Parts: sequence; structure tokens; C-alpha cells
Amino acid sequence: MNKEDVKQNNLKTDAFRFIDRNKEEIAKIGDAVFYFAELGMQEFRTSEYTVNALRQAGFDVEIGISGIPPAWMATWGSGKPVIGVHCEGDALPNCSQVSGMTGEKPVIEGGAPGHEEGHNANMAVMIGGAVAVKNVMEKENIKGTIKLYFAPAEEQNIPRPYFLRDGYFDGVEAIFHPHVASDLSTTYGIRQFANISVEFIFHGKSAHSAVAPWLARDALDAITLMDVGWGLMRQHLEPSQRSHRVITNGGDQPNVIPSYTKVWWWFRDKNTDLTNAIFEKAKKIAEGAAIMTGCTYETNIISTCWPTRANQAMAEIIQRNIQMVGLPQWSEDEEALARELQKKTHVPVVGLQKEIKLLKEARQNTSCNDSGCVSWVIPTGRINLPANFPGYSPHTWAAGVPLATTIAHKGEVHGAKVLAASMLDLFMDEELLNRIKEVFRNEIGDTKYFSILPKDQKPPVDLNRNEMEKWRPMMEKFYIKEKVQWS
Repeated sequence: MNKEDVKQNNLKTDAFRFIDRNKEEIAKIGDAVFYFAELGMQEFRTSEYTVNALRQAGFDVEIGISGIPPAWMATWGSGKPVIGVHCEGDALPNCSQVSGMTGEKPVIEGGAPGHEEGHNANMAVMIGGAVAVKNVMEKENIKGTIKLYFAPAEEQNIPRPYFLRDGYFDGVEAIFHPHVASDLSTTYGIRQFANISVEFIFHGKSAHSAVAPWLARDALDAITLMDVGWGLMRQHLEPSQRSHRVITNGGDQPNVIPSYTKVWWWFRDKNTDLTNAIFEKAKKIAEGAAIMTGCTYETNIISTCWPTRANQAMAEIIQRNIQMVGLPQWSEDEEALARELQKKTHVPVVGLQKEIKLLKEARQNTSCNDSGCVSWVIPTGRINLPANFPGYSPHTWAAGVPLATTIAHKGEVHGAKVLAASMLDLFMDEELLNRIKEVFRNEIGDTKYFSILPKDQKPPVDLNRNEMEKWRPMMEKFYIKEKVQWS
């Protein structure tokens, strides 16, 4: 091992000491976000709490980026290299779950929101790892800039295409994306699908349903016909496509024929060309439905995302640091909790992760994440953190059980260490960063990122507002009040 390697290892050890010394503060971040349980675009408590933690650590924070009030960008340092980290922290509707209980039980009855994927752990890793790196760089007078991004409403695939469009990622040379999982791992290649999230809005003419229905132009009929048309179209689409919708406005009451209706569609496929082609077909079907009912229609594109991909050179760096950090030492109680959840959810009863996986190329799946857009513009490294139990299914009650327990706390600490070590590698080794950029150019080839977001498109800042305002007063008694205090 040469002197430079020894120096880097010493810097990593220093960062690990900082993380271990502040493990309770890192856990506090994850737990606070868990109990805020805020739906997408309404993560105001999450934003305030995490901004306070970063400012207390010495970061400058710009709040409300891209016109999204809870979104933020935090910056520390100066000059190059510029290394970024981004993650999400939103919860899910009707997914409240008591942490640590091996049975389905909401924190608040009646359909309250909750974390049943684990985005709360993402925030803890991003902030804990980055603050540790800042601490080391400051002491050692290491040049470079850290940029962190909070991306609200990932469950609706909204924020990061807006961040890209508005220039907030400009100048970032490599970026990390920590995300909750059941293992400490990484991967490379294309991982997820592309997606277009769009509202179809139909305008008709209202009339009394019984007295003079012939005077009306039924906008709900238009939605119904679009549904029928799309159902028949599916057999002529690539088998990889996924399309699903909810009617968000179907009228007011049965005796008034609705003149205004709205349906929210998601169209997914394995690449952007196929996804855009699906969207164009859907517009034709909407046009036909409008003609048949005497209505008109318009579209409102909420967001678009490309398939997520991960850079192989960054994955190799992350994998080496996973090997260095190792897995958490699980207690008997933690193993028992995981095994009980596996038993109740009918998955293999294997307990928690015991062995580090070998690095391998990703297998593309049908889910999507708006971070995909970033990954075609900036070399991206994915860090999976072991904050949940093997076999868990996101968006289900069991997935919410470990997320404010010591399982998540240990996973957050180990994820933060891998993130910190990988960031330090890039800050300390210019050749490594150059190789990442070269590999990235070869990986994407002639592909050039583009967005179909209209230039003047504004994010849906009122999304989930009424629902969150309904639940927040009942949830406040569970909030963690203690602020983060770094040592």
C-alpha cells in the first residue's frame, strides 16, 4: 500500500469515527422523518428538520429550489471536484405503521400516511455521510465542493427533472444516490423503467341528469371511453409496457352531468422512446374519446423520468468501500424481528443480511424513480443500505416495521460510512474521477438526455396538501422534538 492509499484510509477512518460518534444523531434524522410521515410535495417538517441539521453542521442551504417549497440544495466547500448526493424523503398515503411491532397496526387509525418503503433512512444516510466528509475535508484543508439535494415527491416521480431543467445540477461531476434496501450493496447498468406522469383533462357541458341530459356533453363519458380504448390498445403494445391511472375528478354528484373531469395516467416502459410512443397513442385515444362525446381535452405533464442507471466505475468504488465497512452486527432481537416478519409475509425465513453480495450488473425492473434523469447526465453511484428485512415488499405494512428500530439505525450508519468513504475517494483521487467520466461517456454513447417537460411547466405544489393538512394535527404528538447536535 502506497502513501496515498494510507492517507485515504486514514481519512476514511476519521470519517467513520465521526459517524460512530454521531450515530444517535443520524438515527434521530431517520426517526424524525419517519414520524413526520409527510406526503409528496408537503414535506415541510422533513425539510425544516433536515435543513436545521445541515446548517448546524456548517452547510449553506437554499430552500424552495425549482419552485418546490420543501425542496432544498445544500452546499459546502469551494472549487473542484464537485461531488453531489441526492435522495428523497416522502411517505405514502394510507401506510401508517407502528415501528417495531410484528403485526399490522397504524400509528393513527383511519388511513394516515406513513413510511412503508424507507425514504426516512435515505435522508439519514445522505446527511450523516456528507457531514462526516465535510468534517474531514475541513480539518485536512481538502479542496472541493459538496452538494446535497432533497427531492420531495419521489413517489410521484416529480422533482429531479425540474432540478435538471433549472440548472441545479450544473457543474456536478459525480453523484451518489443512497436508497433503502434489505442489504448493503451496489450495482451498475440500467435498473428501472422510464415513466411519464400526465393528467388528461376533459371539458364538456353540464346539464341536469334527469330533466335535460341531451343538452350535456358528458366529460365523465370521455374518461370512460378513453379507458375502454386504452384497454383494447394494450394488446398491440410492447409486453414490457405498464400503464395505470386514477380518476382524480369524476364530477360532483349524479344528478349533474359533469362538464369537467380529470384522470391521472402513468405510462412506463423500458426506455424513453417506447414510453413517449405510448404517450402519443394515449393522446390519440383521448382525442377520439373527446370527439365521441363532443368534449375537448388537454394534457398536463406532471413529470417525466428516464430509466435509472448506475455507472460501473462508481459501482466498483462503492463495492470496495462496502467490503471495507462490512455488515452490521445484528442482535438476537433484531434477527428475531426480521424472522417473524418474514414468516408473516410468507417469504424465506433467513433473518438479516449475513454476507456481502458480489458486484454484478443490474437487472432492469418495472419500477421507476425520477433520479433516472440525473443518471443520464451525471455519473451516478447507487448505495443500497440495509435498513429493512430481506424479502420485504415496499408499500406494505411489514415494510414499515423496521424503519425506526435499531435495524434501520445500524443500516443508516453503515450506509453513511460507505457513502463517506466513496465521496472521499473522489475528492482525493483525480484519476479515479477522470476514469468515472470516461466510463460514463462509453456507457451512454450517443444518447443525449432530453426532457418533455414544457419549459414553463410548474411543479404541482398543491399535491397532497388537503390530505396532509387533515392528518398533521393528529400526527404532531408523535414528532421527535430534539434537534440534531453534531459532536
